[in-house]
Amino acid sequence: MLPASHTKHSKALLCPFGSAVFRLTQSDDGVSNGTALWLGAQCLSAYLAHSPGVVKPGMRALELGAGIGLSSLCLSNLGCNIIASDLPWVISTCLAKNIESNISQLRPGAGEILVRELDWTVPPHQWLFDHPTIIASTTCSQTPAVEQQLPHPFDIIISADTIYDMALVTPFLRTLHALCTQSVAALSSSRVPVVFICLERRDPAVIDRTLQEASVWGFTATRVAPRKVSKALVKSGIKWDKEDWDDVEIWKLSFQG
Repeated sequence: MLPASHTKHSKALLCPFGSAVFRLTQSDDGVSNGTALWLGAQCLSAYLAHSPGVVKPGMRALELGAGIGLSSLCLSNLGCNIIASDLPWVISTCLAKNIESNISQLRPGAGEILVRELDWTVPPHQWLFDHPTIIASTTCSQTPAVEQQLPHPFDIIISADTIYDMALVTPFLRTLHALCTQSVAALSSSRVPVVFICLERRDPAVIDRTLQEASVWGFTATRVAPRKVSKALVKSGIKWDKEDWDDVEIWKLSFQG
């Protein structure tokens, strides 16, 4: 599998993952960054697949900004039940189609995948958890009569290549905070979701702002050592040069409340 930076011109991609080969479509029409494959999704998927104990079958997972669906499909193939979330244009352009067309590629025992709209700019008290296609939308006329809570907690939350503008930082972290807070409440215990975000350091100011503001929202950020990422890529059969993914960083956010 080539690095995503080498395949932006391709509308169809073959993405091997274990025994599965996902056939994904992407668009580079410039309307949305979310309709193309990015390095972060490739690196994060490899790391989660080859880091013992991080991902376990039966985990309830959520991906924020699922894009063309690679990481969500990979977690499903590892046995997680996952919600792949993004904005309407991304969902209709590629995400929903990619999920549907690759279900047959998943191994026996794979987890369920649901596709949902989740707009980070919508305040958490307006989220819907009883809607068939929407968690948070600026266009949905339905609003909850009372603030709804998560029907079940999440064990793991992931996001790759989604923070590329200062305007996204606070809505993203507010969304993470709400998901973790409600998951803890649903569990009625001290166990909290593990959060992994993968960022490509194209704009250092945006990345640094995200990591700094994370502490304001109750998160402690710890970078995954590059050697662990490199090892995971090799185990995934990815033979890239170091410079192909040198700017990619995976961070674990531990929620303190």
